Amino acid sequence: MTRKKDERETAAAPAEQENAPAEGTKNSAEPEIPESVTLTREEFLKVKERIDALEKEKAENVALLQRLQADFDNYRKRNANISCESMDEGMRCVVKALLPVLDDLERAIAAAPENQDVEWVSGVKLVRTKLLDILGKNGLEEIGAQGAFDPELHHAVLQEEAEGRESGEIVEVLQKGYKVKNRIIRHTMVKVAK
Repeated sequence: MTRKKDERETAAAPAEQENAPAEGTKNSAEPEIPESVTLTREEFLKVKERIDALEKEKAENVALLQRLQADFDNYRKRNANISCESMDEGMRCVVKALLPVLDDLERAIAAAPENQDVEWVSGVKLVRTKLLDILGKNGLEEIGAQGAFDPELHHAVLQEEAEGRESGEIVEVLQKGYKVKNRIIRHTMVKVAK
């Protein structure tokens, strides 16, 4: 019984050695590529046609990738601009909402008794100054209202005869106008000479 077992083991060993790749040689699953190949004209034309088709496909893919890259760059730039513009628009909305508070502080200062040193007046002036500083740091600028009426900057609500003034000249500012980052958020309300 042991002799049959030994014979089987000996017979199996050479078969395993035949299937195992020799050291330093390629695996039998990989095909060997010859140094040169001879093709018929028809085979050569088919291969050349295939190569040309692959080169054309490659060129189309490169062009497509370049277009996609350019589109993405444009998208990124557009989003950056939209983001900045949205932040600026949000700031303009906040500043516009605070303008009535600024107007009220100025009215309170204007209504204060002139010849008396009232502590609350200096407190209101301090609050107004702080508010103007904060809004100024965020782009608020007062629109000037001297000289001739400019319909792009001013809103004329009254006209009156004024001696020594030319027609269309600003006589009085009724409400200050402001702009934030060169965009008008409120026109200056003025009285104009006839």
